[in-house]
Amino acid sequence: MSRFSRLVTGAEMAAIDRHTIDRCGISSTELMERAGARVMETIDTRFGGLHGMRVAVVCGKGNNGGDGLVVARRLLQAGVAVDTFLGVERDEIVGEAKGLLQRLELAGGRPMSLPLAGGLTAALRQSDVVVDALLGTGLRGAPRAPQVAVIDAINQCSRPVIAVDLPSGVDAANGIIAGVAVHATVTVSFGLAKRGHLFAPGRACCGVLEVVDIGFPEAAIDSCGGTTFLLAAEGIASQLPVRPLDAHKGTCGSVFVVAGSLGMSGAAALAADAAMRSGAGRVTVGVPASLHDIMETKLTEVMTRALPEVRRRRCLSLRALGEIVASLRTADVLAIGPGLGRYRETVDLVRRLLRRQDLPATVIDADALYAMGNGEGLLGPGRVVTPHAAEFSRMTGLRVVEIKEDPLARALEFSMHHGVVVVLKGGPTVVAAPDGRTFVNPTGNAGMATAGSGDVLTGMIAGLLAQGCPPLEAALSSVYLHGLAGDAARDNFGEWGLRAGDVLAGVPQAFVELARTGSFP
Repeated sequence: MSRFSRLVTGAEMAAIDRHTIDRCGISSTELMERAGARVMETIDTRFGGLHGMRVAVVCGKGNNGGDGLVVARRLLQAGVAVDTFLGVERDEIVGEAKGLLQRLELAGGRPMSLPLAGGLTAALRQSDVVVDALLGTGLRGAPRAPQVAVIDAINQCSRPVIAVDLPSGVDAANGIIAGVAVHATVTVSFGLAKRGHLFAPGRACCGVLEVVDIGFPEAAIDSCGGTTFLLAAEGIASQLPVRPLDAHKGTCGSVFVVAGSLGMSGAAALAADAAMRSGAGRVTVGVPASLHDIMETKLTEVMTRALPEVRRRRCLSLRALGEIVASLRTADVLAIGPGLGRYRETVDLVRRLLRRQDLPATVIDADALYAMGNGEGLLGPGRVVTPHAAEFSRMTGLRVVEIKEDPLARALEFSMHHGVVVVLKGGPTVVAAPDGRTFVNPTGNAGMATAGSGDVLTGMIAGLLAQGCPPLEAALSSVYLHGLAGDAARDNFGEWGLRAGDVLAGVPQAFVELARTGSFP
């Protein structure tokens, strides 16, 4: 799906570098020159100009250090007071970085070996901005003892920090921090974002992420073979459904939501209303009969259907199966799970319904995931599952910690095995497709970790499916827009006071915002 940029590991980025140098006629030195120039531009833009500034640049011995040496030289040539610190002895710097060190010295720079940790902290505090060019995307494992002291000094200096490509100490492949890591104010990433920029705990170290172009050819980017992509506004906007001028509710699709039980009618209401807010022409929610009057009060535009229930439990009974199947004859999409409860008869109902119904699209969430178990015999093309890590643990038999160590791989394994789209919710949410691609969502925030947020997402996916979006595109668009709505709610209410209803209320505006920032059709 070329409308999105690749999200790469350190190894994939190294492959892009090699292809660019070996086959495209662009030298490593030229790439570092371009990278250093972009970092200087970021400092200029972010801090209101370079005049009167003092900048400290901390350089390692590899290509990341070479980028830093270019930053130092260019700043010096622009009249900035620059202190350059070398993380190794001068004679340890070799290759292209050695040539860049010589250029810095010819321009009047006086690179210094690092003082002791306390001395370095004091030296860095003399600067307005610190540039971290100590370690790059090639880091494996924890930083070594001398590097640890340098990273600690950077973190203790109380100055804004610009990280070159990746904060030192963060693993580019997964965001893992094996020891210590620089906490950057801004991270300037070259060419493409790295996975470590998006996944915790590395994500928290990156500050504001800027991805800048330094001229990697498309052929070089394609050569890395990466199949993970970063969602972006332009790509999402281009795949949203367009309503014809003669559209009516029948042409915009019909969603049937099976949800709710005693104490969880809100989940059903959120999912159903979100489907409407995402453009579905008609939405009906089927709930236990004793909750029907409550839903009639909660919902105005959504139609309701009272279904047979287990009276003493006020959850759906097995007798509801026939009525649900009959209702699905006039629906395009089934959304099932929010607030259903886990009573054994409801679990049996869900499993029988998933075997029996043959709609082209189904969204399975929450308690329906519990009922589904590992999904064998119940899943296939056209189905979207939306677990969080704990639910996915039950579905796969993996421990939550194993899932969080590599959510992309775990989601992809399940997706390809069952032929379904997997939306693995978290920070960040990842989406896996049966064709082997994975996607990472950059929108959303920690305030969305609140009851009902997932129910809103379920309804949004169902609403887009009803309008004819393929399952993968419906999932990607909904995840991105859901995050946009959540970010707007955070800006209005803060992360502490954010509720799922606030996210739901922001969904229409998220569509409008996407139309403004993306290439809306």
